[in-house]
Amino acid sequence: MSGRTLIRGGLVITASDELHADVLIEDGRVAALAAAGTPAAEAWTAERTIDATGKYVIPGGVDAHTHMELPFGGTFASDTFETGTRAAAWGGTTTIVDFAVQSVGHSLREGLDAWHAKAEGNCAIDYGFHMIVSDVNQDTLKEMDLLVQEGVTSFKQFMAYPGVFYSDDGQILRAMQRSAENGGLIMMHAENGIAIDVLVEQALARGETDPRYHGEVRKALLEAEATHRAIKLAQVAGAPLYVVHVSAMEAVAELARARDEGLNVFGETCPQYLFLSTDNLAEPDFEGSKYVCSTPLRPKEHQAKLWQGLRTNDLQVVSTDHCPFCFVGQKELGRGDFSKIPNGLPGVENRMDLLHQAVVDGHISRRRWIEIACATPARMFGMYPKKGTIAPGADADIVIYDPHAEQVMSAETHHMNVDYSAYEGKRTTGRVETVLSRGELVITEREYTGHAGHGVYTPRSTCQYLN
Repeated sequence: MSGRTLIRGGLVITASDELHADVLIEDGRVAALAAAGTPAAEAWTAERTIDATGKYVIPGGVDAHTHMELPFGGTFASDTFETGTRAAAWGGTTTIVDFAVQSVGHSLREGLDAWHAKAEGNCAIDYGFHMIVSDVNQDTLKEMDLLVQEGVTSFKQFMAYPGVFYSDDGQILRAMQRSAENGGLIMMHAENGIAIDVLVEQALARGETDPRYHGEVRKALLEAEATHRAIKLAQVAGAPLYVVHVSAMEAVAELARARDEGLNVFGETCPQYLFLSTDNLAEPDFEGSKYVCSTPLRPKEHQAKLWQGLRTNDLQVVSTDHCPFCFVGQKELGRGDFSKIPNGLPGVENRMDLLHQAVVDGHISRRRWIEIACATPARMFGMYPKKGTIAPGADADIVIYDPHAEQVMSAETHHMNVDYSAYEGKRTTGRVETVLSRGELVITEREYTGHAGHGVYTPRSTCQYLN
């Protein structure tokens, strides 16, 4: 019985099944499932029993796109690995994949080591890393092979941010060719940064300095154009492609077309694009700066196409791109010049609840909720079935979720280290009650019982969706 936990009476929901079942956990893993009330289940004993009657029992969320402690625009994202992973756990996420950054002139290894140092011993939940490639050269390309071998199997490139993270088409092509050989997955920030910089300069020259102009210069057509270009470069290289934070309906159309052609092209969107819009960017008194992120929020009519893309599987994953900056002292750096507002939104704590609200609202099914938030990101980034499901042998990353509890999202009650909520005052139905990470209680009936250092680094295999 030592180290055994039994979850009884809940509705177990995975990407493929819904079943009233009891779950037996042993040594940090799921040992067995059995239909509730059957002799097999009734015979189980454990030193800890959790009553999940009337609740959902779901896999812990996998947020495959976070930026803890990211340096950006002369400041740093306000969540550390400690505060950010604790907040993630409060929101029912039990694994994050963060982005280590290669600085221009430095090696991938230096960047990865720096991020290991930030995270190690500080995380409440398990974590992995993608690698941002800012400087493609022969040494970098060789390093990509080594990183794939040790479980860093995805590489992010930027068609935006000239002078910072930007890669030109030749650099992108070289990295894609390398990933085609080594099994890695290129993740692309698809916006035409060169053209956007021209529009930024022209807007500021006209005196258009308010946050809303951030959305106006980062045009949907320039997201679509870059998405199309990234797809064609990947096609030339014979490489798979994962487009991050898709926000524009025109970009969704490019992804759908590529997938209809049978290409290994995948798309991610984020809750902010599903629930927020340019209306938020236009809020007066510089409040709109709270909603500055890239790709930017779009007019509301884009939301329906994003939901449609999630239903038709032209978009496969919902991640947060969690990159928080406080309003006071950080977002305010851009008063009088929207281009100086640090780009990013807080959201790692809100994702699972917002997507459950989408179930309540009829946008997606319960199983699709688990698919886009848990199972698919785990498969996409080589962690399934260890993560992303509830099945014998899987890590016991499990959330007891109350589908009837109501809450109001607010900066006063969230656990992210940021002074505002992007969803302030939003009423949602459904709330995390208890969270286990590898069988250990991190949230116990709405109380934090985890600790920094429980979370461990998780090496990943390659993408599990490639033809």
